[in-house]
Amino acid sequence: MPLAMIDTIRGQYDETQLRTLMDAVQDAVVEAFGVPDTDRYQILTQHEPFELVALDTGLGISRTERLVIVRFASKARTEDAKVALYRALARNLKDRLDIGGEDLVVSITENGDADWSFGHGTAQFLTGELG
Repeated sequence: MPLAMIDTIRGQYDETQLRTLMDAVQDAVVEAFGVPDTDRYQILTQHEPFELVALDTGLGISRTERLVIVRFASKARTEDAKVALYRALARNLKDRLDIGGEDLVVSITENGDADWSFGHGTAQFLTGELG
């Protein structure tokens, strides 16, 4: 936890690069949110070019076909932790895959303890199995 949903355009990255992308996202989460490395939940989806649109929101950002959108579902985090996550993601993607910051879009949706079950039909945050 958190759950990371990573969206890319099909054909822009090979299998090794996609694994590197997923590792870069996980490493940023561990660094910024202080979760254990084994706390890893990720979904990677590749889209046809016409299925993924991310305009510049009036900021003058030019995006390329290397676009990566990362969406997180997470328990509440501080603003500082979120900003640290954005920075770590941008750094990791640039360092490991040469993906520029203009091609990274991140969104975090917060939820509460009752919104998670990690298996067995149990709400582990509510039962105290997870803190």
